[in-house]
Formats: sequence, C-alpha cells, structure tokens
Amino acid sequence: MSLQRVKEVRAFTSSPAKAKQGADCHDVQDQHWINGYPTPVANPMSRYPQYKEFRKSWGINALGSVIVEVEADDGTIGVGVSIGGDPACYIIENHLSRFVEGQRVTDVELMWDQMFRSTLNYGRKGLPLQAISAVDLALWDLLGKLRKEPVYALLGGKTKDRLPVYCTTARPDLAKGFGFVGAKVPLPYGPHEGDQGLIKNIEFFKEAREKVGPDFPLMLDCYMGLTAPYAIKLARSLSPYNLKWMEEFLPPDDYAGYAQVHQALAGSVLLTTGEHEYTRYGFRRLLEPKCADILQPDITWVGGITESKRIIAMASAYDVPIIPHGSSVFSYHLQYAFTNCPLAEYINLSPKADCIVPYFGGLFPDEPLPHEGWIDLADDKPGFGVTLDKTSLHRPYSRSEEHVSKQRKLNGDKKSLEKPHMPF
Repeated sequence: MSLQRVKEVRAFTSSPAKAKQGADCHDVQDQHWINGYPTPVANPMSRYPQYKEFRKSWGINALGSVIVEVEADDGTIGVGVSIGGDPACYIIENHLSRFVEGQRVTDVELMWDQMFRSTLNYGRKGLPLQAISAVDLALWDLLGKLRKEPVYALLGGKTKDRLPVYCTTARPDLAKGFGFVGAKVPLPYGPHEGDQGLIKNIEFFKEAREKVGPDFPLMLDCYMGLTAPYAIKLARSLSPYNLKWMEEFLPPDDYAGYAQVHQALAGSVLLTTGEHEYTRYGFRRLLEPKCADILQPDITWVGGITESKRIIAMASAYDVPIIPHGSSVFSYHLQYAFTNCPLAEYINLSPKADCIVPYFGGLFPDEPLPHEGWIDLADDKPGFGVTLDKTSLHRPYSRSEEHVSKQRKLNGDKKSLEKPHMPF
C-alpha cells in the first residue's frame, strides 16, 4: 500500500436538476427553518430590509457543494466534500491537482503544505481553504480504504466508546424527545431591531426554555450578527433562563471584540466561536487572547483532517474543548480520536426540524445518523465509512488524460537531494 500513488483528482458539483443538498446545509427549500421560516434568523445581512427575512435572499447558498474524488493507481477512490461549487472545482482541477496527482497516498502532510503555500497569494481563508479541505478529506478517506481501517483508527483509535450529540434546531422540545443531550436555537433578531428586538429575543429564548424545562442544556447561535455591547447585554438578560453557551456572536475577524465579551462575561456563560475561522493561524488568534471557552471549526472548511489535528492539539494546551460545526462523518471520526473533542453537533435539516435526516442530504445514502443522543461508528467500514451517490454530480472542469499524466510524471519522477545540508 505504501507504494500506491494518486492517479487522478476529480472535482464535482451537484446538478441543479438533481441536487440532493450535499455539503451546503443552507441549500434548502425556501420554507425551511434554517432559511428563516417562519422565524427570522439573525445574521450579518439582517440590517438590510430587503435581505433580512430569508437568508437565501442574500446568497448564503450561492456557491453550493463541491465533491472531490481522489483515485489511487489500483482504482480505489476516496471522497471529500465542502462548499464552493464551480469556483472550488476550478481551483481543485486547475491548481491543487498538480500537488496531488503522482504523489504517494501516504504523503498527506506534504500535499497539504504544498496546496496551502501555493494558494497564499489568493487564499489563507474562505474558498481556497474549502477547496483544500475537500481534497484533504478525500485523501484521508482513500488512505483509510487502502489500509482497510476507519479514519479514526488512522488518527490513533477511539478515545471514547460512544460520542454524545447535541442538536441545532428550531424545535428544542423535539430534540429533547429524540434523546439529544442538548439543543441550540438560532437567535431571531440583531442589534438593528433596537430595544424591541432585544425584548423579542429574550421572549424567544424564554419560550424555548419553558418548552424543554429548567435543566435541559439550551444554547444560542447568533451567526456573526451582533456587536460586542449587544452581546454582553443579551447574555446578561438571558441569565435567568440558564443559557448554556452563546455562539459566534461577532464577525469572525473581531478578535478584540471576542476578547472583550469574554472578559465581561467570564464565569457567567460559556462563549463559543470558530465556525468561520480557518487554519491554525486563525485559531491561534482566538486562543492566545482567550476569545472563547469552546472552539468550533468546521472540518470541511478549516483545512480538512490534516489541519484540524493541529488545531485540536494547540487547543489542548489551553484546555479549550473542540466541538466542530456540523461536518457529520468527517468530524465524527476526528472527535472519536481526540480526548478534547467531547461532543458532536447534529444540525437538523428537516424543514420543520421534526425528523432525523442526513446532514448531506442524499449524497451519502449510508451516512450515520444520531440515535438516542449518540453517534456510533462501525469498526468494519474503512475510510469515513460512507458511499457516494454520484447520480446528481457534474464535473465542470474535466481535464485531458495528457494533462493528468504530465502532473503524475512530475511528482512521480522527482529526485531526492544527493547531499545533505543545514535546512535552515
């Protein structure tokens, strides 16, 4: 297996006519709770009247999913996903593929470093990192399949027998009934709604608390929609209702604001963020000034498994837990393998949040689902343990065999240095 090399990288999007949602959890029907129906969801665009009612109105789902296949010489295929759609496909096929095709499958650290360094001039965060994440996840899936082991086994094995799960939902009462260990609800209104909006936010959370009882863990997702003074005032106003944590209440680059809110609320409520942060460099800026109590990278965006390992190790030195955003199977395997990943998130993507559905829609028909508050992963399924349904996929930037062969040869024929030298 150690001699297996990557034969080809392929990047797909979902065909609009056959789309099955895929990796973009916001690519849903209009009348869906996560889109702001019937209750609004506060977000960075809520201040603009023409865009405040529904999140899809300002294009939260504009890019859609990207799905990557990485094929080895023997025909084994690994799969990874992220968001980014056609633009991510272009980056993967026309840029990132040159650092993967022809490389040994085991050289995941080398491939990640080359992909990251080569995109510094236009990357570091956002779309290029999502593209890198999809390739990296596909490589880990491929490596697990070639070794006939689950990804969590490649990472060091299970650190826990079972993984508890909380639910992000519009119906915390139903989440409690499903057996989840806690629930997180979206904040309806932002600072632009003034005092009346604050009153409605307090009433909203109070009603949610009354539905689940005094002791069921209940969290609040603010999706980058607040200011530091508003966040402090809101958290203090919700203290009678046993708020477990308040999440992503500021834009991701407002590190000073996060530190300010954390200092003001220390000991009264847990503060979390990181969903829209990228790489270890971004998370270092959250850890060093103590911006949050819990960090929440999305494994399909932050840089894949390879970069997530580094973030988790760095956070452990600060005794900061990692509870990834969404990510389904890609985060579950990671969380099983590390002790400071105590809890998983399940985002309920049924339109009314009234049944348990796959996070990735129909993309992986065998995607594991939470049951009675647990996620259990099979020991006999290699890689991430899921099967890709390709019926809705379209490859917008397919390349010639000549192009692929040229890149394979470049990486396959590279020569080692003959004489050692001081490397710095």
